[in-house]
Amino acid sequence: ALCQCTDSNDPITRPRVENVVLEMQDPKTGVKSQTQRLVITTIPHAITGEDIVAWIANRFKIDAAEARAMGTMMVAFGYIYPLQDHKRLILKPDTSLYRFQTPYFWPAQQWLVEDTDYAIYLAKRNIRKKGMLELYEQEQYNNLYKWMNHKWDFIVMQAKEQYRAGKERKKPDRVVFDCQERAYWVVHRPPPGTVSAMDYGHDRMVDPNMEEKKTPDYYRRIIMFTQQCIMRPRVKSSVSIGALIKYTTTYKEHDPFLHTCFPSSPWITDDVTYWTLNMPNVETPTKMRVERWTFSFGELLMDPRGRADFRLFLKKEFSGENLAFWEACEDLKWGAAETMKEKAQQIYKTFLARGAPRWINIDGKTMDITVKGLAHPHRYVLDAAQTHIYMLMKKDSYGRYLKSPVFKETQKKAVAPEPHRFTETQLEQNAKRRRPSLSPIILRQQEEEQKAKLAASGPVDITQVMSKLERKQKN
Repeated sequence: ALCQCTDSNDPITRPRVENVVLEMQDPKTGVKSQTQRLVITTIPHAITGEDIVAWIANRFKIDAAEARAMGTMMVAFGYIYPLQDHKRLILKPDTSLYRFQTPYFWPAQQWLVEDTDYAIYLAKRNIRKKGMLELYEQEQYNNLYKWMNHKWDFIVMQAKEQYRAGKERKKPDRVVFDCQERAYWVVHRPPPGTVSAMDYGHDRMVDPNMEEKKTPDYYRRIIMFTQQCIMRPRVKSSVSIGALIKYTTTYKEHDPFLHTCFPSSPWITDDVTYWTLNMPNVETPTKMRVERWTFSFGELLMDPRGRADFRLFLKKEFSGENLAFWEACEDLKWGAAETMKEKAQQIYKTFLARGAPRWINIDGKTMDITVKGLAHPHRYVLDAAQTHIYMLMKKDSYGRYLKSPVFKETQKKAVAPEPHRFTETQLEQNAKRRRPSLSPIILRQQEEEQKAKLAASGPVDITQVMSKLERKQKN
């Protein structure tokens, strides 16, 4: 039974492991699960080690020692994870608590264990723990920062976004997901001194338990990294303080906590007009909002309303594919992992392939880097091409947009709300009418609906329609 059910890297026997785990989760005939209290958090569907051993022994008609060995192998491969002792991937035949791993993290999914994903995970833990990582995690965090310094800003952004999304969950769900994710990385990036159960054979390039050999290539990378650090520009403190003062002076009037906001501060008067006027896709923006678009190209793209205005300008110049490609790359970065490969291929067919319906103009070197990366797509596979298009729009299109009739018309129509002058009675009435604000999830859904409406109202690409019809006919 042990040989038949634990070789999770053999494609022939792997389904048997999943079948056993699914059978163990059956509500009627599986392992008994119940809600358990862990410190101050309630964990649903927790199981004990002794129940797992008893179920395996009864199911396969084997003794307790062999059942325990089989359960330990399931824990080592990541199908079951401990809730209390995360580092020790063994099954204790007592009242120790365990949970079944979500199928998304099963070894059968054959996800490539990317250093980028591990860096995002460590960055997120670093944010949550406020820098108090375990010693081996801190070492790996520093090493990843050293080798992936060129994309560390994106890693931190992704980690912050995942951290914010996690805080929107209920506390038990958040704790369960944190345990699932931690168990996955303990299996695939085990602590020093722990032998990994995952044997990748020729596919594995780096053994996380082995120290890197001091080869000439190793020292070459150290020298290159040191040279980059030496060549990194330094500025005097007076210059950096001057830049900070300039930034504060520029943005001070646009901060509702540092400056009076019009028509009134919703935190003081309980009037939501300020938020209504500054909705993401409002039809007529305020003058302050339009003024902010002139600060930098990044400010324009971060504002959904500003981006819509810029899209209209590019459409009139017949170069709307540049912004569409940039937005598609952003969607690839922040989208769901299961659709990542499909999105990357769709972006290539739409914008980069020969004869693409919305072909973009990038240099040959960037194209070569992008095409090679698409052989094994990941979230940042299009970074080089996206940066090229971003700089092209920033240096060329952005300046012409600020001088264009489109921007001047928006600037002309922008509203400057008059300040509210509430009496004490009106303030009391506003407080009584106070309602909870919309959930960020609902706001995100509304934004997606707006995007879908814009896409539906846009011009139809006949080549895409014909290709879809051809695929349906073939199927």
